[in-house]
Amino acid sequence: MAQKILAIGGHIGDMDLAAGPYLAQNVLDGGESMLLALTPGERGHPSMPIPEYKAQKIAEGAALASAIGADFEVFDDQSDGMLQADDEIATRVAHLIRRYKPTIVLAHWKNSIHSDHENASWVADRARFLAGLPGWETSEEPEGMRHGVGRLLYTENWEDARGFEANAFASVSDEAHDRWMAGISGHAFARGETYGFRYIDFYDAQMITRGCLNSVNRAVAFSTGFSTSVTRL
Repeated sequence: MAQKILAIGGHIGDMDLAAGPYLAQNVLDGGESMLLALTPGERGHPSMPIPEYKAQKIAEGAALASAIGADFEVFDDQSDGMLQADDEIATRVAHLIRRYKPTIVLAHWKNSIHSDHENASWVADRARFLAGLPGWETSEEPEGMRHGVGRLLYTENWEDARGFEANAFASVSDEAHDRWMAGISGHAFARGETYGFRYIDFYDAQMITRGCLNSVNRAVAFSTGFSTSVTRL
């Protein structure tokens, strides 16, 4: 079913990996998808100067979004490793939600080995609340018009595994997978060129595993955060 999906990650690359195939599938199904990175993720290279890697990360994020047919936003004034869980950032995201009007918001699971991911999870949940809050920052402009997001889902990320329970699944077609693969292959870190972790292999294998458990070729898993019943998206 086509949706309007906003995926909110702590860094460029987070939602590209964990949600990118689903965002690609949503576009193929006639929906709209947007990737929002709360920081560029510019401190993730062991040797490249931060300003250079920041520019590279932004270019990589834009290229992946283009490959899967999604929109792309990054808060390039925020710093990798320094993301705060506060209303200043949540307000910015809430205004974006009111402009974009997603039906689904995707976020990091709340428990992570990375503080930026945990804070990004809080920001996404808080922004969703503010965007739908009657009487909050009302005006005649689109960002002042209340918008209630129908569903918040948490993505499956190897860095956010503690306590994560998958109970929502989205099938991914060969075409969506191929579009995602073309885009994610443009990320240097995903190719293992920063710290050696085989991100592409991991997430590709994870899709196959989730597909096996759901009787499809490939699937992406999410958590609703509160229910043990299984949902097919």
